[in-house]
Amino acid sequence: MSPQGEEARPRATDIQREGSPVSSPATGLVVGTGAYVYDVVRPWGMLPPGHSFGLISHVAVDSADRVYFYQRKDPPILVFDREGNFLSGWGDGRLRDAHGIYVGPDDHLYVCNRDEHEVLELTPDGRIVLTLGQRGRPALQAPFNHPADVAVAANGDIYVADGYGNSAVHRFSAGGKHLGSWGMPGAARGQFTTPHGIWVDATDRVLVADRENNRVQLFSPEGDFYAEWSDLYHPMDIYVDPAGTVYVTDQIPRITMYSPDGRMLARGRPSAYGGHGVWGDSRGNLYLAEVNVNQVTKLARRPIA
Repeated sequence: MSPQGEEARPRATDIQREGSPVSSPATGLVVGTGAYVYDVVRPWGMLPPGHSFGLISHVAVDSADRVYFYQRKDPPILVFDREGNFLSGWGDGRLRDAHGIYVGPDDHLYVCNRDEHEVLELTPDGRIVLTLGQRGRPALQAPFNHPADVAVAANGDIYVADGYGNSAVHRFSAGGKHLGSWGMPGAARGQFTTPHGIWVDATDRVLVADRENNRVQLFSPEGDFYAEWSDLYHPMDIYVDPAGTVYVTDQIPRITMYSPDGRMLARGRPSAYGGHGVWGDSRGNLYLAEVNVNQVTKLARRPIA
């Protein structure tokens, strides 16, 4: 778990910008209720002619509304501007099994390299600055055993949902020191069966999508149980916007919006396959990574009347 100067970005990529992509089509589908109403646009984000997407596991958005696709194909990280124009692709060879991705407040990327049992912190141009876990060496109920997702708190602490081989959440300092873990297999409070998504909100609550237990669990930074939200079917991912609204995708498939105290605000079914990953931009739009059909769906938020 030491800083590294290695680059995940190749010196050249075979995907180059070649003109302007065709605009993404609006489907005519409208989802949501109240203040959360969206036009469904899919597929969103266009590659140059002759190139195609792999399995898009997750999506994230940086401070400039650049959108990052994390796919199981080289190059694993694809970058688009807010209009869906392709900007760059990188990560060939180093990122072998895309799963969760997170963009920190400094626009550093945190990625789960799932089947290599590691989590990497990268600069926006692809330089690796921190490695958590030991590449190719899984650990039982210790970091990591096929980690699923990663999130960063306001103080820089890093939280990892270690959800496929383990049933745990691990906490690290910004410098990579392991500060503690919690969770074990099961369905009781504080236990997990495939912790698949994770987020830390502005009040430092740690929200975990406990997929096979059909719930989101909420914890203190140290892992003390706060609450659980149910009425979900295999929740896959969590995003919290700057206002504190919580967005949860599940395998119905649907997306549910909650107030910070867990009150349901809206719900909709914007896709046929569900959002394996979800993130929002500065304009209130949402992006869903639909891994089964190799596409991203944009939910373009309508202005509040």
